[in-house]
Amino acid sequence: MPFRNDHPPLSPAVTSPPQGGREDQAPITGGCQCGAVRYRAESLGRASICHCRMCQKAFGGFFGPLVTAHALVWTRGAPKHFASSNRVQRGFCGECGTPLTYDWGGEPEISIGSLDDPGAAAPSIQVNPADRLAFVDGLASLPWRDDPPAVSEFMASVESHQHPDRDTEIWPEHRPEHRDD
Repeated sequence: MPFRNDHPPLSPAVTSPPQGGREDQAPITGGCQCGAVRYRAESLGRASICHCRMCQKAFGGFFGPLVTAHALVWTRGAPKHFASSNRVQRGFCGECGTPLTYDWGGEPEISIGSLDDPGAAAPSIQVNPADRLAFVDGLASLPWRDDPPAVSEFMASVESHQHPDRDTEIWPEHRPEHRDD
C-alpha cells in the first residue's frame, strides 16, 4: 500500500524534532547574501528538497532546499514577501534577492543555503516528485571541469561582497557599486 498523507501538502519540510543534537550549542544563525536581513533560530526541524515548480522558480534552481526553523526571529531587517500561491508566501531579501523563507502558515521554513552553516541541515527527504527534473538524479555523476589557468586567475581575483557567515554588529562596512549590465 502506498504512503498516504491525510494532511494537506502545504509544507515541504514537515515540522519534526530538531536535527542533530544541537541542544548545547549556540542558536542557529543565517541571513541573506548582502547582510541586510539576518535571523536566528533555536533549532531546526527536518530538512527537505522540494521539487515543485514554484520552488524551482523561487530558488532559480533545480529544486528548493528548505528546513523548518523553530523559534525563528529576525535579528536585522526583515524579508519582503511574495505570495507564490493562495496558501504560501515566500520571503526574500529586498536588497539582494536571496530566497529566505517558505511560509505556509505553520512554523516557517528557511532556505538551507542562507544558513551560516548549511551543513547543519542535511536534507533527509525529497518532496513533490511530480515536478522533479529528469536529469537531477545524474548530477552527482557529472565530470568535474579542470580549470584552465585563466579561470584559476579569474577566481583568485574575485573579492567577495557577501556578508560573512556570522553575525556582525554593523554591515555593510561599505556598499559595493551595483552593476546593471
